[in-house]
Amino acid sequence: MSVPTKTRYAFAAFLGAAAFGLAPVSATAAWEPTRPVELIVPAGTGGGADQMARVVQGIISKHNLMKQPMIVVNKSGGAGGEGFLDVKGSRNNPHKLIITLSNLFTTPLATGIPFSYKDLTPVTMMALDEFILWVNAEKPYKTAKEYIDAIKAAPDGQFRMGGTGSKQEDQIITVALEKATGKKLTYIPYKGGGEVAVQLVGNHIDSSVNNPIEAVAQWRGNKLRPLCVFDSKKLAYTDKVAGDQTWADIPTCKSQGLDVEYLMLRGFFMAPGAKPDQVAYYVDLMKKVRETPEWAQLMKDGAFNQTAISGDEYLKWVDAAEKTHETLMKEAGFVAAK
Repeated sequence: MSVPTKTRYAFAAFLGAAAFGLAPVSATAAWEPTRPVELIVPAGTGGGADQMARVVQGIISKHNLMKQPMIVVNKSGGAGGEGFLDVKGSRNNPHKLIITLSNLFTTPLATGIPFSYKDLTPVTMMALDEFILWVNAEKPYKTAKEYIDAIKAAPDGQFRMGGTGSKQEDQIITVALEKATGKKLTYIPYKGGGEVAVQLVGNHIDSSVNNPIEAVAQWRGNKLRPLCVFDSKKLAYTDKVAGDQTWADIPTCKSQGLDVEYLMLRGFFMAPGAKPDQVAYYVDLMKKVRETPEWAQLMKDGAFNQTAISGDEYLKWVDAAEKTHETLMKEAGFVAAK
């Protein structure tokens, strides 16, 4: 699907209009929302998707980027399936958006619900989110290698990994860690990344693979410690975050002997049946959001990969990501029987 990057306007011009005192004829108005826009978050409160959705909502309100209000609604039931099916069933409703994460791919594969990203209308990728291996700051592990060595020396299942949902991205990474260490971990699912961070602070779990934004507050508070990032290269942000530490100081997991990489989509989709001018409106709206200082601060706070694409390029990326997740889910044994 080819999506225009900005709405085109047709203007009528009249020779001698000024001389004759004629008022110019207004252009045909481009589409814009006529009632509040519902932004669905297919995850619990406090997680990365929820935080980004509420920052976007706040930016739009503060800078008056839209005449109508945006309302954030969390629909996390069924590993986010509740939210996806809601939007899928809202054909021809341009007043509903959904912010996506990897459960766009993992939930239908794991649950068998009648849903695919192809049921929705792609709008734009806002960024890619990183994953970091976190432990409680009170623990003795200063490096990922020390933590992995401890897992290898312990009986199967002794170490507890907390994550968002079951058979989703956090558990996919956990399975990859199990393969890398040759040891089983006890995976404990929670409703969102915010809850995962709280559980890790309380020592109810031994580690997590939360996104940076989901645990940065606890890192700043010296409650959690990042051990490595699941990317091919270090994070680019060099401002101090916790004491003298920066995001760029966190080594890659691969450099620590864990050959595991994973990045997650943060993007928007609309309900099926959206018209090109309606898609173009939201592409332009989100471009304006990304140009604000508040967005720049979110990107810095959450150490995001700031890739932003739309149109055919976005659709191509999503299609490739679906194929990758299908492979990962099959390898992990998470695909629902048909």
